[in-house]
Amino acid sequence: MTVAISDRMQHIPFSGIRKIFEEIILREKRGEPVIHLEIGRPDFDTPLNIKREAQRALEEGLVHYTSNYGLLELREAVAHKFLHDNGLKYSPDNEIIITVGANEAVFMAMMALLNPGDQVLVPSPCWTHYYQCARFCGATPIPVPLKRENRFIPRASDFKPYLGPKTKMLVINTPHNPTGAVFERSALEELADFVKANDLLALSDEIYEKLIYNGKEHVSFASLDGMWDRTITINGMSKIYAMTGWRLGYVAAPKAITEAMIKIHQYTTVCAATFAQYGGIEALKNGRQAGQEMTREFDRRRQLVTKRLRAMPGIELVEPNGAFYVLPYIGGLGMDSNAFTKFLLDRAGVAVVPGDAFGGFAENTFRLSYANSFEKLEDAMDRMEQALQKLGVSK
Repeated sequence: MTVAISDRMQHIPFSGIRKIFEEIILREKRGEPVIHLEIGRPDFDTPLNIKREAQRALEEGLVHYTSNYGLLELREAVAHKFLHDNGLKYSPDNEIIITVGANEAVFMAMMALLNPGDQVLVPSPCWTHYYQCARFCGATPIPVPLKRENRFIPRASDFKPYLGPKTKMLVINTPHNPTGAVFERSALEELADFVKANDLLALSDEIYEKLIYNGKEHVSFASLDGMWDRTITINGMSKIYAMTGWRLGYVAAPKAITEAMIKIHQYTTVCAATFAQYGGIEALKNGRQAGQEMTREFDRRRQLVTKRLRAMPGIELVEPNGAFYVLPYIGGLGMDSNAFTKFLLDRAGVAVVPGDAFGGFAENTFRLSYANSFEKLEDAMDRMEQALQKLGVSK
């Protein structure tokens, strides 16, 4: 039998990050030791108090469907977090949805708001799920370059040449994956003016909100003047509480938007896992200290990695101030992103992601995640340095 795959799937590629991850799994099965610096997942265990709350929920039989919006107590905790941390007021009754990870929230927002033919401005390089979620809706993602000379901080002037009559949405991701940039308030205010002037919607992905260094400030896009009613704010538990496998995110927006999004949630996932949601309540209520301790350790690792990379021949980098990534430039090495990634894996046993996996404007770069132990990062830096020395590249 010949299976006819839908037309839309012909244009949806397999994730470049996951492609690398699957290749590494095969190598490890063959007994090849690999240091993982490719996947954006904290290496810490989920804090014990959070796990115990989920266990308690299981033991007490709290295992049935919740409201499509999620447990009310969890939505109330999310609303308190938004008010306390971001100065944003949302009703837990109908302006917050608990999702199966932040990725589902991105998909729901785009599916609810985009029509075939609409265009979405996406600062790039980027987490390419924004591209593919837009394409699922029949919309067209338009990559807008984040420039190294501007420390990957976007300016409204960068977006103007890409604006068209079909432009409907602008994506904001700060702290940023894959560059580690934290978008400054002044830059975000410029973008807010641009969004208002052109009657656009904004999707603000703030999943790395708490992972900020060097005294930088996180600014929620919806908190800026005139932006609350046209912004969809997405966040989750994965990064700051080391809960990637729990698949627990949340999204907040005006009622008119969440009422459209909840229909997608109803007919796909129904609700996030109930016992996981009880863990999420504990995370938001009592997980702040554990998150702060993880952030301090990420900062220690960040300093190690940036110091060592700067000393390596042929590598340039913009210092990251957020998340747990760095995006070095390798234009002086004489090989492209994919060749360099394979070189590191073959010669050093170090796994990173080629810049090509993050859409446009990432040529001759690679993403390194320092979400691994300090000791393994030291080992990885030693291996990379030795491999580069064998290439005969001088500083």
